[in-house]
Amino acid sequence: MDLVIDNLRLAELVAIVRQNEAFFIAFVQFLNQHGYKDIHAFINEPDDKKALAVIEGYLQHADKAHLYDGIGRPYTSELAKWYFLAWTMRDAPAQRLGPLLRNVEGNSMSERRANLLNELRKFVGPLFPEAEKWTWHTISEVMLARLEGSRRALKGTTFENTVRTVIRAVIAKHQVSLKVGGSQVKIGDETYDVQIIGKTHTILVPVKTRETMGGGHANLFTRDIHKAISVAQENGYECIPVVIAESWGGNLDSLSCKHVIYLPINPNQTEKVEVMLYDAVNGIADTLKELEK
Repeated sequence: MDLVIDNLRLAELVAIVRQNEAFFIAFVQFLNQHGYKDIHAFINEPDDKKALAVIEGYLQHADKAHLYDGIGRPYTSELAKWYFLAWTMRDAPAQRLGPLLRNVEGNSMSERRANLLNELRKFVGPLFPEAEKWTWHTISEVMLARLEGSRRALKGTTFENTVRTVIRAVIAKHQVSLKVGGSQVKIGDETYDVQIIGKTHTILVPVKTRETMGGGHANLFTRDIHKAISVAQENGYECIPVVIAESWGGNLDSLSCKHVIYLPINPNQTEKVEVMLYDAVNGIADTLKELEK
C-alpha cells in the first residue's frame, strides 16, 4: 500500500485560500472607497446606520473577484459576499446564521442579511479589538477552518456521485437491467448514499471515507459501518458498504454482509480511487446480476 505522507487535504485548502486573497483585497478596496482605512476601522464604526448602509451596499456591489469553496468552485456573487462577511465576523453562515435569518427584520433576503451582519459587527468588534485580528493573515486562518468544513461536505457528495457513475458503468458493461438511484435514502437516522434497484430487491450502498489513520474517531468510523449494515439488513435490504480509507483497523470478516468494497487508499487520491473502485465493483458483477432475477 502506498502511504500518503503529505497532508493532501491541507495542501488543497491552502491553495484555495490563497486564491481567495483576491476577494479579501477587493473588499478592503470597497471599504477604502467608503472612507475606511481597513476592516478594523469599519468594524469599529460608531455610526450604526452608516455601517449598515456600507454592508447593504457591499452585498449589492458587483465585483469581479471570486470566492472559492472547499473544493475550489466559485460561489455565486451574492452567496460569496454573505459567506465572506460571516466568516470574517467568525460565524457560520449556513449552520448558525441561516436559521436566524427567518426572524430578522427586512423586506428582502439581502436586507435581512445586512441587518444580521451589522449586529454581528457590533458584537465581535469588542471581542477582537486588536487591528491584527482583521488582517489577511488572521482572516485567512479563519477561512481555512471554514473551508475545511465546506470541503468535507462537498467531498462526500463528490464520492457519492463517483460511486454512482462507476456502478452505472459496470451495469452497462455487463448489460444488467438495474437502476441506480439518483439520491440518498434514509432509514431512521441512517443515510445510504446509493441505491442499486433490481426487480425484487434493492442493495443499499453507504459510502464511508476517512483521511486520517488513527485516534478515537477510528473506532467511531468502524462502528458507523457496522450500524449502517445492521440497519439496512433489519429493514430487508442487502448492504454493500464502500469504504475508502488509507489505513483502517476494522476487521472485514467481522462485517455481517456478503460484500464490502474496501479501498486502502487516501480518498484525496481521486484518480486512483476511481480506477480502483471500478475494478472492485466489476468484481461483484455476479451479485449485481442476481438482482435481475
